[in-house]
Amino acid sequence: MAGLTTTKQAHVSHDLGMHTEALRGKTQQRFFDVTQEVGGYGYPDALDVDFNKRAELDCEKLDTKQINSQLRDLMKRGYGTIVLQNPGSKHSIAVGILNRLNLYIEGSCGYFALGLLDGPNVKVKGRVGWACGENMLSGTILIEKNAGSQFGAALRGGDIVCKGSVGARTGIDQKGGNIIVGGDTGSFTGFMMQRGRMVICGNAGKNLGDSMYDGTIYLGGEARSLGVDAVPGEITDLDREWLTRKLKMYGLYPKKGIGHFKKIVAGKQLWNYDNLEPGEKKLVL
Repeated sequence: MAGLTTTKQAHVSHDLGMHTEALRGKTQQRFFDVTQEVGGYGYPDALDVDFNKRAELDCEKLDTKQINSQLRDLMKRGYGTIVLQNPGSKHSIAVGILNRLNLYIEGSCGYFALGLLDGPNVKVKGRVGWACGENMLSGTILIEKNAGSQFGAALRGGDIVCKGSVGARTGIDQKGGNIIVGGDTGSFTGFMMQRGRMVICGNAGKNLGDSMYDGTIYLGGEARSLGVDAVPGEITDLDREWLTRKLKMYGLYPKKGIGHFKKIVAGKQLWNYDNLEPGEKKLVL
């Protein structure tokens, strides 16, 4: 590709300062000070909340915008433990929280709840709709009942747990973190998975792990079929140790233990997919 760069293109890149820009200091060291006694790893504008300071918010007569606005107002006032009552399955509740927070939701949420989180620990006593926890960076989400499709989509970090069953495309495009499902999951779970770990205690639908690039799926039940380039892997002692610790942490450790769990990994035959000849692509698919 370097040979395709013309003299004019190189001249433009120099004019834009791409070859002279000083990169020193433009790392996370610019934003985080590890010498701070408290909150050294928080965002520069993170709110100073006290977990012992508790507030309750009745959401019955509030719309989504009002709920999220009042939630942030409570955090600004230092409340570190907040209870949302009567959420009424409203959509997009508690999204984009980049702060430490204990959040308890006494009821069910609609679509796109708890997306783009970085730090909160959330517990939902009811159910959630599609795409719960999408693009979460850190923290924990615990769903007591069932979840819709695309649970934990594009997850980047943290733990997202559903004690019940979930819909199709769970963990689609997962980039990190851990997804744990106490029940069954639908078709195309782990589709285009890139990194991270996924635990399915029950059964899985068709095409489990389809086109996964990397990462690990642990399956306690049976899959209707494995997807393209998803292959069985060998469970090691480290796998068993991690499974035991995580499942016990969330009260999902099976009575019969974890000896029945299977491991699914990427076959890595699609890594150089663009370099395959048309005839080879047909064989892979």
